[in-house]
Amino acid sequence: MTMVLAGCGDTGGPGPVTLKLVAADYGNGSANSSEKYWSALAREFESDNPGIKIDVDVRSWKIVDRDVAEMVQQGRDPDIAQIGSYADYAKHGKLYAADDLLSIPTQANFLTQLSDAGKVNRIQYGLPFIASTRLLFFNQKLFDQAGLSAPKNWDDIRTAAEALKQQGVTTPYALPLGSEEAQGEALMWLLSGGGGYTENADGSYSIDSDQNIKTFEWLRKNLVEPKLTGPVAPGKLDRTIAFKAFSSGQVGMLNGHPTLMQDAEKAGIKVGTVQLPGISGQAKSSLGVADWLMAFKKNKHGAEIGKFLDFAYNDKNVLDFVGQYDLLPVTYSANDAMAADPEYKNLSKFQEALATSELYPYGKNSWTSVSESIKKNIGEAVGPGGDPRAVLSRIARDASAAEAAR
Repeated sequence: MTMVLAGCGDTGGPGPVTLKLVAADYGNGSANSSEKYWSALAREFESDNPGIKIDVDVRSWKIVDRDVAEMVQQGRDPDIAQIGSYADYAKHGKLYAADDLLSIPTQANFLTQLSDAGKVNRIQYGLPFIASTRLLFFNQKLFDQAGLSAPKNWDDIRTAAEALKQQGVTTPYALPLGSEEAQGEALMWLLSGGGGYTENADGSYSIDSDQNIKTFEWLRKNLVEPKLTGPVAPGKLDRTIAFKAFSSGQVGMLNGHPTLMQDAEKAGIKVGTVQLPGISGQAKSSLGVADWLMAFKKNKHGAEIGKFLDFAYNDKNVLDFVGQYDLLPVTYSANDAMAADPEYKNLSKFQEALATSELYPYGKNSWTSVSESIKKNIGEAVGPGGDPRAVLSRIARDASAAEAAR
């Protein structure tokens, strides 16, 4: 009997069950808040499963990871969380494995690259929810007015930013290294400089490598100090603010994801995109991002959670969400459906880039705390009197301490 139950997840016993779902908000206002999606999904699921209720709690990306961590520390684990990192919870035995929750067709449908990224010690705990890649966005109208073509390398970015500044553009290049998603902006630049957060050989952190230090020295010297990054210091600039400024025509260039293309075009901005420029040509890879669903064991609702997740991952529900925000599906079947639908033609570049993109080291138990250190410190590397070597070394020490603690 124990073996049979282990295959389908724990259950809290007979009677109605309420699942607490905490999710991140992908919208930029009440009109397109993710609350609407999750609430509609919950109502549809509840109508077919009268014994299960879904308590939906959608929070800003800026606070949701921290809030879930506080809930767990206080013993108020949600049943399901949709946040940025799962590995630390898995390491401490707080999560169900995918095998204990999902039907075989649902689990087998995840893109292999993403299901592998969801594993700790070869067991999948992180369930990819959405994916995206990053491209360099530029305002085509501003580029045309300045007589510029799409940047192909770092020198082109600097030259274009200088020309845009001369044309009176408020922010020639937006560099959001504020607390919202500094770890993403930083990694894009490290990848384009030939570096990254980890060594490919063994997966160990290499945050303060010589190549990474050179990248941030170039940013400070060539973009920040010449005041090509706008009126807000990069360390104080959040991604959401930078994206809104791009959509209002105040930004010439920035690294962006698919949702930004949708928002900017709705605002009347003609958007140009290219693969991330590197030092002397196209970067070796772009940033690939996956956000994760995870199921906590504390309340022993494994069977009910699994039923809800199987429902959430059907093609219709997946495409409803990614279509609303111009993101990428995480399943083979939904990706095939998207590729075959002319409505999603503008996402084809992003779909192609995903296969060769580099993801965060999600499976490292230390990643949550390392990511927080990057968010807290990286802006100082390009600030007034900033010392990239000292800042990256500080983050590297935090990473070593986080690894040792786990």
